[in-house]
Amino acid sequence: MTESKIIRNVAVYLGSGKNPSPECRQAAVDFADYLAAHDMTLVFGGSNKGMMKILADAMLQRNGRVVGIFTRCLSEKLFRDDLTESIITDTLAERKAEMLRRADAVVALPGSIGTLDELFDALAQRKLRTINCPIGVLNLNGFYDPLFALLRNSKEAGLTSSKTLSLLCSGSTPEELFENFSKAK
Repeated sequence: MTESKIIRNVAVYLGSGKNPSPECRQAAVDFADYLAAHDMTLVFGGSNKGMMKILADAMLQRNGRVVGIFTRCLSEKLFRDDLTESIITDTLAERKAEMLRRADAVVALPGSIGTLDELFDALAQRKLRTINCPIGVLNLNGFYDPLFALLRNSKEAGLTSSKTLSLLCSGSTPEELFENFSKAK
């Protein structure tokens, strides 16, 4: 791990699209199983749709702690009132900052541009040392392989360093990902 700190709060970035695949749905449930079994709190974007809904529902069904950080610009019908804690921010930037402020670790499950935006923001802040927590992706069925190829291309072009690449952990299961967090520098 990046520091000898126990992971209690995990900021999770993931898709809110309407029709996630069965594999993505199961990955969200499996991730909730892992977090709840290890007494970790889910910190997420708070939406009541897509994988965000599936993950939060699974955590709540397991009596897990769920913190939703909503942005005012979202439709109120997406807000949840059944979470352990709900926070409303004015902007997406404030939402991202609040999620990172609370995070002992950051994980991206499969998602779209919002997920990638949040992931790259966290990586940039980790590189700049404004945060100091492990960051990783749940690489479900190679979902993030193209991202790692892009980062390798950036290194080969002399645009980034091996040290920067090492800031991003990966695992195909929650168990593997958190084991890799424990090995990260």
